Amino acid sequence: MPAASVLPRVAPVRVGEGERLRSVGLPGVTLSIRSRRPAREGLPPALYVHGLGGSSQNWSALMAELDGVVDSEAVDLPGFGDSPPPDDGDYSVTGHARAVIRHLDAAGRGPVHLFGNSLGGAVTTRVAAVRPDLVRTLTLVSPALPELRVQRTAVPTGLLGVPGIAALFTRLTREWTPEQRVRGVMGLCYGDPGKVSPEAFRYAVEELERRLQLPYFWDAMARSARGIVNAYTLGGQHGLWRQAERVLAPTLLIYGGRDQLVGFRMAHRAARSFRRSRLLSLPDAGHVAMMEYPELVADAFRELLAHSADSGEGAGAARTGAGS
Repeated sequence: MPAASVLPRVAPVRVGEGERLRSVGLPGVTLSIRSRRPAREGLPPALYVHGLGGSSQNWSALMAELDGVVDSEAVDLPGFGDSPPPDDGDYSVTGHARAVIRHLDAAGRGPVHLFGNSLGGAVTTRVAAVRPDLVRTLTLVSPALPELRVQRTAVPTGLLGVPGIAALFTRLTREWTPEQRVRGVMGLCYGDPGKVSPEAFRYAVEELERRLQLPYFWDAMARSARGIVNAYTLGGQHGLWRQAERVLAPTLLIYGGRDQLVGFRMAHRAARSFRRSRLLSLPDAGHVAMMEYPELVADAFRELLAHSADSGEGAGAARTGAGS
């Protein structure tokens, strides 16, 4: 694995209006952090964690919607976005969760309003379960939690974690253009890919072209996919559903009716498992509701805050639970 210092030069990551990127060096890992200048001082902190193959850019629209509500940061998980691979090559759900915890501990921003999508939903569930002192609220968009009957459309993503499959896929798709690859991903992730603007499509193509130049791109994808599959097989106290039951923070669950990667039928099991949960079902959304319907997700988060304040839940409740 090439060291971060000798990686080839690639095009810079896109930074949206009002955003900035910075690099944070931590023991064993370097993380790229995307943030927005807070609308005013004293806003509660929030941290956003993307899914498999995604990056902190996946949260830009929601971060803009929540200006004036929270002080937003989004992390590029190790090996994704602008973050180099972890020193130990650990792309497991636990490894990614450890990176998030290290960042929160080092930054001293906790407890935060924690957001996660897909793989990031599994990662943030684990963070909230093992470190309740770091989490005020938890918002999960199509979290990758274990399913007994996985949708057929999600099988290829899981197969990516099988040793050798990533290399085979790379050879079989060598002639695909970045535009074809992006259309395939959007067809899988969006409820209605036709709603993606030409500008957003162009940005996605540029980002994919950038990532394909990185020598660790497919390795990070394959090992992280394997990490999800391995997390699905864990039982006992380390199982993700068992950890969901241990989450103390008020939790907002968001599921899309057209999600081809996480079964919509899992919404009610999740609502039963997370003890302080609110459920938002979006019939027309796919796998990335925060990108498709950022205004609806933002409204639901504001309602979660209002409900938590009215009922006396939130960071204080989490801290009490952690110490009892």
